[in-house]
Amino acid sequence: MITHMKFASIPVRDQDRALKFYVEKLGFKVEADIPFENRQRWIKLSTPEGKTRVVLFTFPEQEDRIGTPSNVVFATKDVQKTYEELQQKGVEFVSKPVAESWGTYAQFKDPDGNLFILSSED
Repeated sequence: MITHMKFASIPVRDQDRALKFYVEKLGFKVEADIPFENRQRWIKLSTPEGKTRVVLFTFPEQEDRIGTPSNVVFATKDVQKTYEELQQKGVEFVSKPVAESWGTYAQFKDPDGNLFILSSED
């Protein structure tokens, strides 16, 4: 039986730049930073509460996925507050918070142009 999702992989061009963004701007913690096949590193990050993990890694022959919309949705208790905090840190948002019947959301990009949704927890 499946118990949970272990991690989501985020394809990036420059792992050092991506690591700095995810740690300094989004507040993720480094769980692992291990050389991988002399080509790149296996960088596993988690949210401060450790509920969500992502890996900054581009699988071979998937470079074309860098800078595309993702299916990753990050949750927060207060979208407006988090939007303001992240915007002050220089995170690029492509949409301001929008309230819908199902919750509130905003869209942002990482330095590689990967597009994510920031959504209310509900």
